[in-house]
Amino acid sequence: MAAGAIPDVEVLGDPVDRLPHLVTFSALYVSGEALVTELDRLGIAVSSGSACVAESARPSHVLAAMGAFTGGNVRVSLPFGCTEATVQRLIDALPAAVAHARGEALRA
Repeated sequence: MAAGAIPDVEVLGDPVDRLPHLVTFSALYVSGEALVTELDRLGIAVSSGSACVAESARPSHVLAAMGAFTGGNVRVSLPFGCTEATVQRLIDALPAAVAHARGEALRA
């Protein structure tokens, strides 16, 4: 899946100067927690917000300073030894998870 394949989803951070096992993205029109819940339902563990404020309910000051939307952020931390198949599973699940979470947000 190419960057930009899911409407209104932005991968945050520098595309080159980044840690290879961490990806944070921002999805408009849905909360990060809703995406975490939906991906968890699919058996995929991710986190919401930035690691700097992982234990806080407050929006991330780091993400705000980057100019990112602070309400729909998801952080993916790939473990050592993660396989290509595991990454592909996340990539395959992500469009439907975002669409489902957005649909739920509209019904709320």
